Amino acid sequence: MRILVTGSAGQVAQAMADLAGPDVEVVVQGRPVLDITDRSSIDRAIADVRPDIVVNAAAYTAVDKAESEEAEAFAVNATGAGNVAAASAAADLPVIHISTDYVFAGDKATPYVEADATGPQGAYGRSKLAGEEAVADANPQHVILRTAWVYGPYGNNFLKTMLRLAETRDVLRVVADQRGTPTYAPDIALGILAVARQMLYAPGAQVGVFHMVAEGETNWAGFASEIFARSRETGGSYADVEPITTADYPTPAVRPANSRLETAKFRLAFGHALPRWQDGVARCLKAL
Repeated sequence: MRILVTGSAGQVAQAMADLAGPDVEVVVQGRPVLDITDRSSIDRAIADVRPDIVVNAAAYTAVDKAESEEAEAFAVNATGAGNVAAASAAADLPVIHISTDYVFAGDKATPYVEADATGPQGAYGRSKLAGEEAVADANPQHVILRTAWVYGPYGNNFLKTMLRLAETRDVLRVVADQRGTPTYAPDIALGILAVARQMLYAPGAQVGVFHMVAEGETNWAGFASEIFARSRETGGSYADVEPITTADYPTPAVRPANSRLETAKFRLAFGHALPRWQDGVARCLKAL
């Protein structure tokens, strides 16, 4: 199986590259070779790589910056996503698209299921929701995977920021009234691979939108506390965590208070479940 992955600088794309093995060839491409805002560059990449399936992991992910750069966010997350799906459809290839929990308003009391009404509160979420719609319209052979709170050994993310700040601070104030599920990028990559195998080799494989996050839930303060507990065990940096409210830490973009995603539909469709979120933290710290 040969997989073309867009977004070479992203955490998920880099995790996908690590999956390469005897029966899986992963080709990760990004700017300037593959620019998803340029349809012709996607067509060229597909012609050159000749993949069996395409994974769109490219995204504009600067949540706060998107409030003042909404056009730029839509160019990548909406138009670009549609370009990838359309180019894949033109080559008769299935596409897997990575989306986000931020398509929801966050005001539901229980975890969101795929059929729940969306209601993004910020430009980033609006652009990602528009991308989901563009992918579904452009390619009937699509799976859209909503995930959340992504972190890993690559790039910039919450876990690495906490470790860096703990090098110079004894106490960190972290928001405790936003709930969700930290999800380790390599676990996302393995989930994508499970979906790809089904789409290519299982007749009647399901298509549509699915939620794929780690097992369990926490808040940002709880996530930070777990990071520091595991880091301290291995002699790494750590700090005490002071829980605060969202109101204590205002940001340009409104974040959903509830980012929890129900994953039963994904598990039943693809026979795959991601590990507990705490397991991902331990493995990430070991990788670092």
